[in-house]
Amino acid sequence: MENMITLTIDNRAVSVPKGTTVLDAAASIGINIPALCHMDLKGTCVKNSPASCRICVVEVEGRRNLAPSCATQVTEGMVVRTNSARVVRARKTVAELILSDHPNDCLTCPKCNDCELQKLVTRFNIRRMTYKGEQSVRKKEETAAITRNMDKCILCRRCETVCNQVQTVGVLGAVRRGFETTIAPTFDRMFKDTDCTYCGQCVAVCPTGALTERDNTDRLLDDLCNPDKIVIAQPAPAVRVALGEEFGMEPGTIVTGKLATSLRYLGFDYVFDTDFAADLTIMEEGAEILHRLKAFLGGDKGVKLPIMTSCCPAWVNFYEHNYPDLLEYPSSAKSPAQMFGAIAKNYWAQKMGIPREKLVVVSIMPCLAKKYECEREEFSVNGNPDVDYSISTRELARLIKRSNIDFKSLPDTEFDTPMGESSGAGAIFGATGGVMEAALRTVYEVYTGKTLPRLDFQDVRGLDGIKEATIDLNGFALKVCVAHTLGNARYLMDKLRSGELNYHVVEIMACPGGCIGGAGQPYHHGNVEVLKARARAIYREDEGKPIRKSHENPDIQQLYKVYLGEPLGELSEKLLHTHYFDKSIK
Repeated sequence: MENMITLTIDNRAVSVPKGTTVLDAAASIGINIPALCHMDLKGTCVKNSPASCRICVVEVEGRRNLAPSCATQVTEGMVVRTNSARVVRARKTVAELILSDHPNDCLTCPKCNDCELQKLVTRFNIRRMTYKGEQSVRKKEETAAITRNMDKCILCRRCETVCNQVQTVGVLGAVRRGFETTIAPTFDRMFKDTDCTYCGQCVAVCPTGALTERDNTDRLLDDLCNPDKIVIAQPAPAVRVALGEEFGMEPGTIVTGKLATSLRYLGFDYVFDTDFAADLTIMEEGAEILHRLKAFLGGDKGVKLPIMTSCCPAWVNFYEHNYPDLLEYPSSAKSPAQMFGAIAKNYWAQKMGIPREKLVVVSIMPCLAKKYECEREEFSVNGNPDVDYSISTRELARLIKRSNIDFKSLPDTEFDTPMGESSGAGAIFGATGGVMEAALRTVYEVYTGKTLPRLDFQDVRGLDGIKEATIDLNGFALKVCVAHTLGNARYLMDKLRSGELNYHVVEIMACPGGCIGGAGQPYHHGNVEVLKARARAIYREDEGKPIRKSHENPDIQQLYKVYLGEPLGELSEKLLHTHYFDKSIK
């Protein structure tokens, strides 16, 4: 076949396309070559193969030195050995040299059992420290979302690649030279002094404990044990399709009922659902879309279109830092998590007779930026936050295991009411395109006065980086666009700034695949099939709901009837909407 290369790997013939690396060619026939610096971010067209760690070396017949398989392309007739005694010894020596400049505190490292270096040490049967030298001492930092301990950095450059090429935030790079080299922001600044969005994708790809999430589980246990606190939970849509992976279940297993039960077993006083607040978000954001469209069609030349979704805090941070001249375009609607907190502490707590300061609202999120979002001053009243803090899917899994709960054997239970009832539209917020689809279900029916003939908007689904669709609203062609990853967001925002963006509504999520690929989810190591399985589960959750449109959720309707009044009304504006700030680094 044209442009195919035939070679031999470990005495096995294989044909692969021209340009394939030895590492990928071996993988195609089930030969797993160990690697640390290599990272294939499937779905983003980005590969990171700096050949810096040399763990993946192989023998190539006719070549004197060992070749890094991640950066060596196949050639016709090439003969490769991946398991010779020379290769095995070399890999072990490389790993031992990495360990010579690495802390030996594995037992207390937050990445213990998830550390790729640790797994290689076991694979190479390293049982003593062969080399002992001076260990580098690098910077440590704890932000609202991310913990940095660069003593554990192995200079694989994965975080640099995802930050610069996928997210285009450009915060991370190599600083200093030689033994003093570290990966850090320019001038070795702290994350808090940079354009970091706290998306956490650097954490998601880090193979060691150099970059991890800020852990809030001890804080949560203190609150759960405090008799003077009422602690309530709100898990996000994407959590229920990924949490099971931490307990050996297949990716895409829906564990909604077990999730609710586990939170009760942990001691939460009430277990509600962020999906309820997702429906609430559609009521406000949908009304805002309709308001701007009406103004646009009425000839208002000052209306800001496209309106952009505002559910993702990393995306919000991104445009505040990079596009302060375009802050009027995103919807002013808060994220579902923050809407939930505002309703919980201003309506539900009052209804239940619970003082605001006694109520602790805890988010369980697939996202690390949610940790940062909780600390934004505008999401608080007199210093008391609407959402007290957030824990990730991984943190919840660790807490369940720590509490001797056999997750797989738990019975299924329902969420508490009234803030636990949701529609299928609320469920799909967890996947890229889900917010757009949920909004379109409501916007279409409110605008046209007709019932949707088909609820599924397939054009905005899937893992393509940028998707677009046109929706017929009584003869008006509504042009919509969906993007995930901040690199794609930058492309769209640059088009908007130059006047070339011709859409009416745009949805953006910071993480690959949306919330299903959030940096707080179980590590998927770039496996796009895991993301696809989670997305399929999200849509199965939607299909299984008796109500699939946000505006038909009876508990949402009741909330407006007895408390909020109407979408975009005075009280809704006060509690459910926000404003944005110029955070550009001057």
